Formats: sequence, structure tokens, C-alpha cells
Amino acid sequence: MSEESTAVLEETVVVTRQAKPKRDQRPKRQPRYHVVLWDDSEHTYDYVIAMLQQLFGHTFERAYELAKQVDTNGSAICLTTTKEHAELKRDQIHAFGKDPLASKCSGSMSASIEAES
Repeated sequence: MSEESTAVLEETVVVTRQAKPKRDQRPKRQPRYHVVLWDDSEHTYDYVIAMLQQLFGHTFERAYELAKQVDTNGSAICLTTTKEHAELKRDQIHAFGKDPLASKCSGSMSASIEAES
């Protein structure tokens, strides 16, 4: 090998050894948000259960447990998801309408979203 070939070969080896390690190539996970349903005295258990089944696909048993939690604790987390999906579900709760079984009901239930901690 000529001196010129050896110099090029040594330079290539040095560059190869100094290469930066690869970064983590996994996609970053989006932050998660809770959809929180708030208690009020205007809506019946039947309304809350039906809403949770229709909007979230919960079973009757799960919807009943969440309705009981809202009534007992003042709120319940219905779903944890991406921000955009949480906003959609909150808006669907707000648009669900008033409880036809409660004469003094003035409109939909309240819901909010909050970042998962």
C-alpha cells in the first residue's frame, strides 16, 4: 500500500470511531388527559349510565360504578386519552342534552379535562 492509501485509510478509521451514537428512534408518546365528569343534583343515575354507555362504550356495570363514584365523590374519571380525544369526549358530554327523567334539569352535565399526573 502506498503512503497516500494508508493516510486515507487511517482518516476513515478515525472518523468512524468518532461518529455520534444513534439517538433513540422511538416516537415520543403524547401526553395523556383525563376526562372528568362532575356531580350535580339535576341528573338521574339512569341518565348518567346511559350517557356513559353511549359516549364511552362502558358496560352497564362500569357505567353504574362511575355514576356512583360521581355521586359519592363529586367527580369521576371516565377516560384517559390524548388531549384531542379528551376534548372531543368532554364536548360530547356537554352536548348530550338534559335529562328527560328529571323535571328540574336545565341541561347537560359538566365535564372537564386535566393532564394526567
